[in-house]
Amino acid sequence: MRQPKLIDYILLIVLSLVWASAFFNIKVATYSFGPVTIAFLRVFFGSIPVLLLCFYKKIKIEAFSKDWYWFALIGFINLVIPFFLIAYGVKSVQSNLAAILMATTPLSSTILGHFYTKNEKFNFVKTLGVLIGFAGIVYLFSDNILINENNFKSALLILLGSTCYVIGGVLTLKISKKKNENVTGSILIWAIIILIPLVSYFEKPWTLNPSIQSTISVIYLGMFATGIAWLLRFRILKNNGLIFQSQVAYLIPIFGIILSYIFLGELITYKVLISLTLVVIGIYFVNKSNNIKII
Repeated sequence: MRQPKLIDYILLIVLSLVWASAFFNIKVATYSFGPVTIAFLRVFFGSIPVLLLCFYKKIKIEAFSKDWYWFALIGFINLVIPFFLIAYGVKSVQSNLAAILMATTPLSSTILGHFYTKNEKFNFVKTLGVLIGFAGIVYLFSDNILINENNFKSALLILLGSTCYVIGGVLTLKISKKKNENVTGSILIWAIIILIPLVSYFEKPWTLNPSIQSTISVIYLGMFATGIAWLLRFRILKNNGLIFQSQVAYLIPIFGIILSYIFLGELITYKVLISLTLVVIGIYFVNKSNNIKII
């Protein structure tokens, strides 16, 4: 891996902004679309840039190869379920809360990594980071102004969606030798296949009359926050490695709160800021522990 240059930091910030912008766009999309439709349109539009790149680079898509069941399972767990849960949850809670809740992904990854990988075991610093990060989430749930009995379950569903991302990431290790573009393209194809009958039966989106704002948001979610963002992530990973790329975890909730305030005027309470600080500190310790000998 080469030393990061200015362009690498710019791309990292761009990736963080694109992923952070997904949350307020999901909120806008829920004004006209149901959660299953949002999930379907995200994977549909998200597949376009990925599959075009695979075609351009002549990368074989193995969605229907002998490993098809892995692609289908990962597509279901890593895309279908979290995209649905997040869209369902954001309809009832502020999108800036979703940005913080989704920031727990590195913390959940650390826990699963300890049990399901050989070289990602707990050490003191990593354990401390996980405890601090999740303490921030517990504290966030005490904010009765933003999370109450009417949307408590919605917040939990968003948290469950972030956990599905982690489980999907662990399953992806089973096919880690395949090209990233191939894996992403294949799981997107299977996510589309899975969602077609679900969206047709439950929400019938062809009967909707969506607003222009919601339509733009859902196209943006697919093309940019799903498709192009994943391709940008691949570039950063290839050039600078996982540790450098993982820094987006610090920036996404921060940008998510700022963008939600700018575009939607969402309330920022002191408990939101304290929770955000604890989550970012927790992620920092978890990432820092990668350079510390495991005990």
